Amino acid sequence: MNYTGLDNDLYKFTMQQAVLHNYPDAHVKLRYQCRNPQELSNVDIGVFNARVIDKLGKFCETRFQMDELHYLSNIEFMKPDYVDFLEDFTFKRRYLDIKNNAQGISIDIEGPWVQTILFEVPILAIISETFAEMRTESFKGMMYGLNKIEEYLPFINYLFADFGTRRRFSKAYHYLVLEKLIKMVPKNLVGTSNVELAKKFGIKPIGTMAHEWLQAHQALARVVDSQKAALEVWAKEYRGDLGIALSDVVGFKAFLNDFDKYFAKLFDGCRHDSGDPYTWGERLIDHYESMGIDPMTKSAVFSDGLNFKIANDIQNHFENRIKTSFGIGTFLSNNCGFKPLQIVLKMIECNGKPVAKVSDSPGKGMCSDSSYLKYLKQTFNL
Repeated sequence: MNYTGLDNDLYKFTMQQAVLHNYPDAHVKLRYQCRNPQELSNVDIGVFNARVIDKLGKFCETRFQMDELHYLSNIEFMKPDYVDFLEDFTFKRRYLDIKNNAQGISIDIEGPWVQTILFEVPILAIISETFAEMRTESFKGMMYGLNKIEEYLPFINYLFADFGTRRRFSKAYHYLVLEKLIKMVPKNLVGTSNVELAKKFGIKPIGTMAHEWLQAHQALARVVDSQKAALEVWAKEYRGDLGIALSDVVGFKAFLNDFDKYFAKLFDGCRHDSGDPYTWGERLIDHYESMGIDPMTKSAVFSDGLNFKIANDIQNHFENRIKTSFGIGTFLSNNCGFKPLQIVLKMIECNGKPVAKVSDSPGKGMCSDSSYLKYLKQTFNL
C-alpha cells in the first residue's frame, strides 16, 4: 500500500492543531481494543499479526508531501504554524508498543499527545484492511459491497458524509465507494472524513472533535469541569468554525447538564455516537427548546452504526424539527460479505492520570482503572 500523510480523518488534524496550540507538553497513552475478537478465529492469527506489524513499520516511514501541506494550508481554520509543524512531522515507531499474542495483536501508544495523535486512524485502517484481505477475495468482496450500496442510493433523501476510513475493506475500495457516491448522489453527499479523498475528489473534508479531546480534559482540568473546559478551549481555538460538539463521553445526561445556554448558542449542534438515536434526538430538541432556542437553527449529527435505511428512518422521524445529517462509516467502507472487526484505539491516560469514556451503549466504554471509573461515575451521577 502507498501510505500518505493525508490518508487520515480530518478530526485528527483539527485536534492535533488544538493540542499544539494549547497542550504541547501533554503526555498520553492509548490502547487498542477489538470488540468482536471471535471474528479473528476466521484467520491465521500468526500470519495476521505478522502482516499488521510489517505494515505498521512501513507506515511509520510516511512523511507529509508539499502538495498535501498546500492543501491543508488552504483550509480556512488551519493555521500556518500548524502546517509548518507537519512539514517536519514524523510517525515515530518508538511510541508504539506492539505485542504479538494468540488472541490477536496488542497495541499501546504512549508519548506526547501532539506526536501520537495521528496514529489512531491509520493503525485501525491497516488492521481492518489486513483482516479483510485474509477473509475474502478482494474483487468478490468489493463488487458485493458496491452492489449493496447501489441498491439503496435511489431512496436517499438526506445529507450524509463518509466516515469509513478506520474500518474500511481497503483503500482502493474506499476510493470506489466515494467515486460511486459522487456520481449517483452528489447533492446528498456533503463530504468525507478522509482528507486525502476529499483532496482527490474535490469534496469537503468533514470532522470536528473525537472522544479523546474531551477525555483528556479529565486530566487537564477538574474532572467535574472537564466537558466545559474541553468545549471552551475548542471554541477559543476555532472561533466559530467546527461547531459540532460530541455528546457521549460521560453519557448524554451529564453532557446536557454541562451544555448550558452559553454552549448551546455557541455551538452549531451536537453529534450522536451511542445510545438510542431517537431518545437522544428528542432530548436534544427538548434541551434547546427549554432554553428558548429554535432546534431548526441547530444540527443533530448521527454517526453510530448507521446504514442508509437507519439514516432514512431517523431523518423521517426528525424532519422539520431539527436539522439532521449523518456520518456513515463501516456500511459504506466495509459491507463486503463478512463481519468486519469492530476495533477502536482509545485514550486511557493523560499526564499520568487515568481517563475514561463512559458510553450510552453497552460495550462502547473504555477505562483501564476501575477505581477511577467509579469516581468518574460518582462525579457525574451516572
